[in-house]
Amino acid sequence: MTEIQQSLDLIGRGAEEILKREELEARLAASMKSDGRPLRVKAGFDPTAPDLHIGHTVLLNKMRQFQDLGHQVIFLIGDFTGMIGDPTGKNITRKPLTREDVAANAVTYAEQVFKVLDRDKTELRFNSEWFDKIDAAGMIRLAGQYTVARMLERDDFAKRYGGQQPIAIHEFLYPLVQGYDSVALKADVELGGTDQKFNLLMGRGLQEHYGQPPQIVLTMPLLEGLDGVNKMGKSLGNYIGINEPAIDIVTKTMKIGDELMWRWIELLSFEISLAETVTLKRDIAAGQLHPRDLKLRLARELTARFHDTAAAETAVAGWHAAVSGQGDLSVLPLAEIPVPADGLRIAALLKTAGLAASNGEASRKLGERAVRIDGEVFEDAQRLFLPGFEGVVQIGKRSFQRVRLVSA
Repeated sequence: MTEIQQSLDLIGRGAEEILKREELEARLAASMKSDGRPLRVKAGFDPTAPDLHIGHTVLLNKMRQFQDLGHQVIFLIGDFTGMIGDPTGKNITRKPLTREDVAANAVTYAEQVFKVLDRDKTELRFNSEWFDKIDAAGMIRLAGQYTVARMLERDDFAKRYGGQQPIAIHEFLYPLVQGYDSVALKADVELGGTDQKFNLLMGRGLQEHYGQPPQIVLTMPLLEGLDGVNKMGKSLGNYIGINEPAIDIVTKTMKIGDELMWRWIELLSFEISLAETVTLKRDIAAGQLHPRDLKLRLARELTARFHDTAAAETAVAGWHAAVSGQGDLSVLPLAEIPVPADGLRIAALLKTAGLAASNGEASRKLGERAVRIDGEVFEDAQRLFLPGFEGVVQIGKRSFQRVRLVSA
């Protein structure tokens, strides 16, 4: 296999679409010549919230793969576009952020991305660098590059227009501004989710208008969250934050379904190659490997990436102790829960600890002998847990929490 083919295989891992693949192959070949230059690979992130989750790292992982191949990656923080508000996938006008909100979130973004990217090989940029210098006349000239009809080709705009839902004029500026970022950065490749395809192609068009070679567009799938159905997002609570405690990364990863596990491995793992995945699938089908063991391997890898190896091993040990009822449960993080002076019964305690959606669900689990306290099956529905109680409360093998009750 040639070096170019190896690069294409790595770059294409998990990718939804590469436009145009032949252009990428040609630029990779040119970059490998003695007088060649690394490709400039861009991905933009609007700092709309202070924390990143592992769904965001799908793009970061692809950027890291480009870095490992010797190319220059540009992590672009959209501090200017964040004040417009990305309309992608929205059926209402998104509330723009203030400059202060964007600046505060941007600081935390810059700290978090280097858990995946090589700091020394990353160009960190803000698109306010060039847009703060563009006056009203410049924005009008930029807006003159595309028609309203062209903008309405975008699926979410078309649906809102057809449904007689309002579209603010400034929302039409967002794809143009994102596209102009590629002009300002002279990007060879831009990465984005599948929902960003229209905006990424806008960059190709604007680069051609400004006399630059059009960028290659590489789209990545939107990672399904813990529920295995919806896109990972904080609003749905189906996410793993990269700043979460190590034990939470382990326990949440262990809860994903067996089919979703393969998707996560393809998009999130650096250690499990696609070739090895074929073997692992065969071993699981033959009953020679349990999916739980492979999930634990993935959980360990993700936890070590966002914390370190020691923290990952401690978290894995805590998970083992909780699910087996044996081992040192003190390694689990402790949550303090305020309770009334006369305490809580088990159903209310499980609900308050976030292990059951309702007292009724908790009572049903109690009747199924699925509730454990410190690894032991618990059945006394009337027992009161008073301030000062400390222990691991658990439903089934996957949902547990070490708690200390304190006076409300």
